[in-house]
Amino acid sequence: MTSRKRTSLRGGAAIALIIAAASLILPVAVVHAQHEGHTAPAAGPKQEAQQAAPAPPAEAPTVEIPLDKQQLLGVKTIAASFRQIGKVIRTVGRVEYDERKLATVNMKYEGWIEKLYADYTGMQVRKGQPLAEVYSPELLATQQEFLNTLRWAKSSSEAKEGEVAGMLNRDAEAIIDAARQRLRLWDITDEQIRSIEETGKPVRTVTLVSPADGTVVQKNAVQGMRVMPGDKLFDIVDLSSVWIVSDIYENELPLINPGETARITLSSLPGKEFSAKIEFIYPTLTDQARTVKVRLTVANPGGRLKPQMFTNVEIKAGMGKRLAIPDDAVLDTGTRSIVYVDKGEGFFEPREVKLGLRADGYREVLSGLKNGEKVARTATFLIDSEAQLKGVR
Repeated sequence: MTSRKRTSLRGGAAIALIIAAASLILPVAVVHAQHEGHTAPAAGPKQEAQQAAPAPPAEAPTVEIPLDKQQLLGVKTIAASFRQIGKVIRTVGRVEYDERKLATVNMKYEGWIEKLYADYTGMQVRKGQPLAEVYSPELLATQQEFLNTLRWAKSSSEAKEGEVAGMLNRDAEAIIDAARQRLRLWDITDEQIRSIEETGKPVRTVTLVSPADGTVVQKNAVQGMRVMPGDKLFDIVDLSSVWIVSDIYENELPLINPGETARITLSSLPGKEFSAKIEFIYPTLTDQARTVKVRLTVANPGGRLKPQMFTNVEIKAGMGKRLAIPDDAVLDTGTRSIVYVDKGEGFFEPREVKLGLRADGYREVLSGLKNGEKVARTATFLIDSEAQLKGVR
């Protein structure tokens, strides 16, 4: 009886152990089966929205410099702001002729210079003043033809009457007018033509006169020389006003515009200043100097400004209001321009900026900074060194 009870107890314990083992194995098997069959429950809309949400933007790296250390380093900040920027451009110029007041005397027929009145360069002449007398066989023959035409017209009108005489008179007047026009085209004045008609004799030599008031700046005529059509005898220019031509570097070209005022001084006239406005900016650059020429016109009473004199020119260029920061606040690496923005509580953010014009110790900011943001303007190299040691920049 006792042995049977022991056997039954042993059997019941074994069954209990088997049931406990099965309860441990089944959940693992179910989980393994779910993983193998991809039967895990689908994620809800809320979980998908959380997974699709973008990660928050990473904060810009900063370098920390405590306030007490900033005082030791001498760190000072300044706010980027809009300010009136101007620049004084200093350059040199040359006095040159006003090309609009330059006149030349050329020959239109073959001849010889028999008498020369304007016999030296630099001579002051007035409009209509005689410059030279020229003998021309061709011009003499043209005058003789003109006189013969006049005689023929006069004899025809006296010899015949009626309709035929009227026709001949009209033809004669047309021929005479054509002869007068030919003489005018050869620079014979109306006064000289009237003198030929009144005297009935051709003029042996024709007087060349000055076409304008001015100074003889070039003289090619020599007494007795032979001249041909197209030969230039004189250049005459009015020096009552002159040009100042200055050279501007191409990086300064955006700063200047026509109409801006320039101050002009000369070493030969100490204490004397001239004021002029920019009239014209030349459209091309010089190859070697890489400069652009600008032109100013200056009144020249008394002729104190001589062509080819050198001058000092100062042009005050106004650029208007621009967002700007001091030059000292910018670190130029060669490829980038870096500023350190004060984020407060001793933190500085290195930031790349794009810069424009430079004037009056300031740089124009095109992008990278906003109005009112503070940047370090002193000890920037020390801040940059600290940033590089900490691997921030």
